[in-house]
Amino acid sequence: MSLQKKYKFRLYVTGVSPNSAMAQANLTALCQTHLRDRYEIEVVDVLKTPMVALEDSVLMTPTLVKLSPPPVRRIIGSLSQMQAVLDIIED
Repeated sequence: MSLQKKYKFRLYVTGVSPNSAMAQANLTALCQTHLRDRYEIEVVDVLKTPMVALEDSVLMTPTLVKLSPPPVRRIIGSLSQMQAVLDIIED
């Protein structure tokens, strides 16, 4: 049995804003296509839990943080540029 990397992401959003909804949809589609059954997405709404965003130094939304596997990487925006997202995943 081969061990495959498990990916953990934290996506910071602002309520149901269009960019936040687009980022969540784009990330989910990318993960389903490229990381099938090997990913976890935690969504943090900064309107509901602003202290979590402050603790993680998130100043803009949407912000995606790849928590694992290392190294930790961040990308800001709607995640519509799939190659940029894939680049942080593969880093």
